[in-house]
Amino acid sequence: MKKTILAASASIMAVALSFGTANADPAGCDDGETVIKFSHVVADSGHPKGDAAQLLAKNINEQMEGTACMEVFPNSTLYDDDKVMEAMLLGDVQLAAPSLSKFEAYTKKLRLFDLPFLFSSIEAANAYMASEDARDLLASLEDEGYVGLGYIASGLKQFSANKPLIKPEDASGLKFRVQTSDVAVAMIEALNASAQKLAFKEVYGALQTGVVDGQENSWCNIYTQKFFEVQDGITQTNHQLLAYGVITSQEFLDSLDDETRTQFLTILTDTLKQANQQVADKEAECRQSILDANSTIRELSPEQREPWVTVMKPVWQEFEGDIGADVIEKAASYSATN
Repeated sequence: MKKTILAASASIMAVALSFGTANADPAGCDDGETVIKFSHVVADSGHPKGDAAQLLAKNINEQMEGTACMEVFPNSTLYDDDKVMEAMLLGDVQLAAPSLSKFEAYTKKLRLFDLPFLFSSIEAANAYMASEDARDLLASLEDEGYVGLGYIASGLKQFSANKPLIKPEDASGLKFRVQTSDVAVAMIEALNASAQKLAFKEVYGALQTGVVDGQENSWCNIYTQKFFEVQDGITQTNHQLLAYGVITSQEFLDSLDDETRTQFLTILTDTLKQANQQVADKEAECRQSILDANSTIRELSPEQREPWVTVMKPVWQEFEGDIGADVIEKAASYSATN
């Protein structure tokens, strides 16, 4: 009984501290500095997005000292990805990096990044995301008051479930958690499985209690959120890119004078490039950490992987009208040269 009370007290205290942190002004900001709050949903370190956010804060705070100050709020302590968009337009947060599937309500073009087996490697994905073509896709957010500043790559996705997944048929009848992406739903349905859209913070509990049987995510999401603890194992499919769109509001950018805006955008662009170049190494570290935790990773041979491609590839045609056949063809071409 005492242990239960202590645990409950600790939980209440943690919530109180989290609430206090999320609503406090960033520590260390001086009077007169522009405060930039960056809200995201993943761990503050050991994850490509979390590491990118920390690196950006470091660079902003060092190079713009006296002008701007950035504070990072990880693990949904300020907002989750479903609420951060509205909060940004209200001026309560200045930077966010939701997964690209979160932008479906504003544009269908970014569905491109959810297409299965679009990129053969994270290097190919990074090359495309750094291109003018990819940056142009973010422009479709401008009518809603947002400005797309770039992309953060998180890696390619893998499948996990409460049973071994070797053949596509092994997924038949299972319930998989997916992001709020109609492309992801179609991809899971192509496996004759059921897709359940759940917020990221709900995934571990849903896997643990059997609300869903499996999920699909990057190595670092699987590791930092400990999904591997409540799954039979992970199958290395590399079937889909997980990436985030770094956004701000037009109102915030307009509030900055020309010199400050230029410096801010330059630092951000340089930081994202540096962070994305480190993703492959970070993902490899997370994968090894999963192995070190005695979890099972099932590597598919090229012959075993091909049926997964065959089953899911028709999803491209299903969403060609939303994305544009030319856009898909251009993005896919980067896999041939990277």
